[in-house]
Order: sequence, then structure tokens, then C-alpha cells
Amino acid sequence: MQSRYESSPREVERMNTKELRENFLVEQLFWDDSVELVYTHYERLILGGVKPVKTQVTLQTYDDLKSEYFLERREIGIINVGGPGSVKADGQDFAAEKLSCVYLGKGTKEVIFSSDSAENPALFFVLSSPAHKEYPNRVFTKEDASPVTLGSPETSNHRTIYKYIHKDGIDSCQLVMGLTVLKSGSIWNTMPPHVHDRRSEVYCYFDVPENQGVMHFMGKPDETRHMWIQNHQAIISPPWSIHSGAGSANYSFIWGMGGENKDFTDMDFVNLNELR
Repeated sequence: MQSRYESSPREVERMNTKELRENFLVEQLFWDDSVELVYTHYERLILGGVKPVKTQVTLQTYDDLKSEYFLERREIGIINVGGPGSVKADGQDFAAEKLSCVYLGKGTKEVIFSSDSAENPALFFVLSSPAHKEYPNRVFTKEDASPVTLGSPETSNHRTIYKYIHKDGIDSCQLVMGLTVLKSGSIWNTMPPHVHDRRSEVYCYFDVPENQGVMHFMGKPDETRHMWIQNHQAIISPPWSIHSGAGSANYSFIWGMGGENKDFTDMDFVNLNELR
């Protein structure tokens, strides 16, 4: 499990492309039959990917966590962006088709990931935050997530938002999680941009077509930076930073947050004319 430390706005202003990518981009999320995790000191979130192919994959604890098992003091959200699979939690099976979300609460001891087919393996993106209270383990399909369509073709941000873990959906201690699917012909996500100084956020880009990419924008509104992102890569977004992107084709992305509240609408919007 890698570790990433926090960077201040002043530090980020001085970073070159390589330094930005080293601090905020997770380039490789999925390895066959493996759990790949990054521990970030932003809200102490842990993000990563699990790809069971030939065998089941068990979520182990890590020495850095100083815990008997991974979810001893944590909760976790799991979204499948690959083929059909399942998550077994303390003996209970949760089937997870593509775009399904599994939530596991504090105190869940055994977590096992599996794919229905090695030819079309599941790809589980995981996001974990500290938790002080237990909530029930649950699974949501994309239909359960009360999809909402926003934006328009005229502004190239016509998109559908699926909210899974939030105060009106799957209950959690502090984790918030969902995903956005852009319509054909649209390229912009989270536009106009916003910040929310009460929460840190993580993005995971997926269904980015082959030989296409996404330009991810970050930084303070008056001091923006950018990184080119490929399919199945993730971004760590500080609470003081905008988080927006434009693709060379339509794509999808998971968004996940942890912090002071679980209010999805807690956003401080930035006027486009104020961006620099």
C-alpha cells in the first residue's frame, strides 16, 4: 500500500507535470488477482482497485493501519466497472454487476472479491474512510441509485449522475460515493466547477475509449493545473481544489468523498469567468 501526503496550494503552484502526477495521479489501479491500494492523508482515505481473474482475492489488513483486520476502524465503498462479480462479506454474498455499488461497514472482518468469468473479470474500485459507527452492509444497482440527468448537449456536459452512498441512499459514517456517465457527444464533467473545503474527493475515470483521454483540471480557481488521464486511472483531489475534466470522447467516472459532512449539494461553485 503506497502512501501519499498532503500538498498545500503554495506547493502545487510550483509543481511541474511530473510532480503533479506523482502527488495526485494513481496510474495503475488494476493488476490480475491483486489488491492495489493508496493511502492518502487527505481525510485518511484509501483508494484502489481489485481485479480477481483466476482466483478469489481477499482484502487483508496492512501493518500501517495497526488494525486486526482492514475494516476494524473503517468503512468501504466498492463499485464494479468491469464484468459481473461478487463481494463476500463475513459469509454474505453481494452480487455486483457493472455499475453496482457494495457498501461494507465498520466491523466487517472478512472481505473476498471474485469474478463470474475469467474472460470478463470484475474490476472493483474501492474507497475507504475512517468510521466511528457501524452501518449495515448493502448493495445498490444503478437503478437503485435514483439517476438524475443534468447539463445539456449545447454546453457539452449532458450527463447522468448515480448517487449510491449519501444521506438519502446507502447510509454511512462519512463516506459519500457515486458515479457520472457522460452522454455521447458530451465531454465536460462537473462544469461549472466547484470546490468544497469541507471534503476531499477522489475521481476514478473508466470507460474512456481506446486511444482517447481526459484532461483533468485541478488547483485553486485562480491558479489551475491540468493532467492527462487514461482509462482506469484515479485522481486525488484536495478540498481547496477544483475537480473538472474534458475528454476527447465521452467517458464515465466514479466520485467519492470523505470529510465533515455527507451533503451531496455542499458545493461552492466557481464562476467560469473567475478561472485562471
